[in-house]
Amino acid sequence: MALNQAQKRHLRKLAHALKPVIIVGNAGLSEALLKELDSTLEHHELIKVRVNGEDRDARQALTEELCEKCRGELVQTIGHIAVLYRRAEKPRLQLPS
Repeated sequence: MALNQAQKRHLRKLAHALKPVIIVGNAGLSEALLKELDSTLEHHELIKVRVNGEDRDARQALTEELCEKCRGELVQTIGHIAVLYRRAEKPRLQLPS
């Protein structure tokens, strides 16, 4: 599901007060981290993830890989923080059209 600009703007507004719930360390992505990410996205739909990496390109690559593996949409990245969204089976968030 591709998000349009109005939906991304709405999700950024909702994510502003959130704290990162998943932290990707220098070891990268593990099966346990991906399982936790999947579970967290299913429960919350919208989360912040802290991606630790030495340079911007490494963080961007990890973020893209996270989105691909968890079937989520990247809403925004600021520095080390990425905001991810994935619609749940029973959606809790209402998105504008």
